[in-house]
Amino acid sequence: MTLRLDEAPTVVGAGIGVHGVSTPHDVFRLPGLWQLHLYHYEGALSLGQSVHPIRPGHVSLVPPDTEVHFHYRGRSEHFYVHLRLHDGGTARTVPVMQDAGAGSARLADLLRNAVTAMPTSPARAAAEVWSALWRVAELPRDEGAGRRHPLVAAAQAYIEEHLASPLSVPDVARAVGISHTHLTRVFRAETGRTVVAYIRHRRLQRARHLLLSSTLSITAVAAAVGIADLQAFNKACRRELGASPRDIRASGHETA
Repeated sequence: MTLRLDEAPTVVGAGIGVHGVSTPHDVFRLPGLWQLHLYHYEGALSLGQSVHPIRPGHVSLVPPDTEVHFHYRGRSEHFYVHLRLHDGGTARTVPVMQDAGAGSARLADLLRNAVTAMPTSPARAAAEVWSALWRVAELPRDEGAGRRHPLVAAAQAYIEEHLASPLSVPDVARAVGISHTHLTRVFRAETGRTVVAYIRHRRLQRARHLLLSSTLSITAVAAAVGIADLQAFNKACRRELGASPRDIRASGHETA
């Protein structure tokens, strides 16, 4: 489909849709309005003879006056925006369904901002949606070997945003919308690490960066990566990075 994004859209409606509670199948057609959805569940979307799997972290964009069928597997929630695009500007071709991968977390932030702004500031909502549309239009299309599993990408994005907070495998799984058993399995297969090991690795990589590139105290660095106990932080640095926080800072340069 073709998008023209040189002017902010008119947002007619935005919210969180809850479906699949009373029926496993819905049909939508919006005269004159585009449908933008960011999904938190598994299901399917079909337009005519074309069927597109829905997965957490996938985003769809359906043109106006198009009959679309949604198939659910139980209670299903997604962000939705109904909008009107303006004529003119540079044309961009965008697939109906895309895997937003690691970008799904930022898309969710933009759409969440649009939903909350809509009642009092439609112009702010339009600006947030405009940013989201540009991100959707510029998502990578490569489906080759470098493409990450969408659930793993979504989990990694959530972890990256919450490194300073307490994190557990059930926390991450809940944010992605799957069971912790399923997350553990796909995460290990994709990355070669357990979720716990990945969280530890990312915390210590960020800690190393802060130790070498900032004037934050070692106590503040530990807190910034979610390890408030200094003894535990010291032990984790030695195990993961091969040196104490003081020695890492004294080295004065990044190490592999």
